[in-house]
Amino acid sequence: MLDSGQRRTIACDVLVVGGGTAGFGAAIAAARAGLSVHLVEAGTKVGGVMAFCPGMPWGGGYPLGHSIGGIFSELTERLMAMSPPAAEVRPCVLDNFGPEVQYDHELGTLTMFEMLAEAGVHLHLGCIVGEPRMDDARITHVACTDRRGAFAFAPRVVIDCSGDGDLSARAGVPYTVGDGQGNMMAVTLSFHMLGADCERVFADADPYFRSHAARGVAEGRLHPDLKKLYLMRGFHPGSVFCNTVTVRGVDGTHPDAVAAATQEGRRRCSQVARFLVDSVPGFAHAQMWGLGPTVGVRETRKLEAMYRLSAEDLAQSTHFADGIVACDNPIDDVMRTSADMTHDAAVARGSYYTIPLRSLVPRRIQNLLFAGRLVCADPAAFASVRGMPQCMAMGQACGVAAAQALAAGCDVQAVDALAVVAMLQSQGLRGIGGAPLLDGTRP
Repeated sequence: MLDSGQRRTIACDVLVVGGGTAGFGAAIAAARAGLSVHLVEAGTKVGGVMAFCPGMPWGGGYPLGHSIGGIFSELTERLMAMSPPAAEVRPCVLDNFGPEVQYDHELGTLTMFEMLAEAGVHLHLGCIVGEPRMDDARITHVACTDRRGAFAFAPRVVIDCSGDGDLSARAGVPYTVGDGQGNMMAVTLSFHMLGADCERVFADADPYFRSHAARGVAEGRLHPDLKKLYLMRGFHPGSVFCNTVTVRGVDGTHPDAVAAATQEGRRRCSQVARFLVDSVPGFAHAQMWGLGPTVGVRETRKLEAMYRLSAEDLAQSTHFADGIVACDNPIDDVMRTSADMTHDAAVARGSYYTIPLRSLVPRRIQNLLFAGRLVCADPAAFASVRGMPQCMAMGQACGVAAAQALAAGCDVQAVDALAVVAMLQSQGLRGIGGAPLLDGTRP
């Protein structure tokens, strides 16, 4: 149908903005509830950071060594069941991190596209979201643009999984930026080295390759921020994933700043690759491959919600009654104010916390939910909750909450949170609502 301005208008039950892991989880959960769901993504691939940093492991999916379950487990198990397997669970070499999932990037992305199609999600790639049209505290329309021109959605519920929260901010949701003082985590450009002798590379006793990094900086061959080299075994033999190059002081909400950081990141990645080949054992015959198309942005806006998750909540291993996903990630703070990178434990060993649904529900806008790195959390808590598996589960919870709001004919703030938790448990989410994490799938 066309509105008075002769633009296309698409009516739907749920509009999911952003095709990262949170949007993926939200769209599938809402569509499986029988709703008409449209997922809009500005880029050409789903996966979010998976598209920006191909090969980035899924960390945080195994608190206490057990899967969080849900759509994350379903995706992982589908890849692991392929012949040959397209994913495996490995220990993480970084301090205070548990197991993580390494996977074949192309098969991982393909499987995500297939799962969206199987659920009946209408996917719009290369689609830019513009202004919302408001009726008091409700979003009635969302303006969009694709290569065919301007059009609009008329959704009953919107789930913002965009990472930056442009739509939510325009709808009037209060927010903070970065640490509240405007300092945001550094952005990263990643790449692979192919043809490496991994046995020699990872024979180094220091998982952070500090001595090599110090030598490269002292010789002027590496950027001074590179106090550590974050090198991880890639999924395929002879491949090393390099999550090393970070650029500080970048406003991830500003496209010009992101473009400039991407070009600077390319220069630094090239320097690192040359240094590895020339100076680090095991890389003599390797070459750089799979440079990310743009920098991965870790942090911009955090939206105000009904509850702000705090570092104290994490330290106390709080299991909220409306907790929707388990987590024991460390506080992984990436260069907000200095060149230091921390992986400080967020919870006592053997403990975990949960992320409450209330941290994904705005106080005022009646038909808006948000998930992923828009979660309402203080800076320290945010540095722990932002793992891709947790984002996927946050999205799944929002999809379920949207379905329950529409079924009950109520605002999202009035949804029965315990009913959402119970539905997530029935969908395989573990460690929430008093249920144990133990499930027999410990890697």
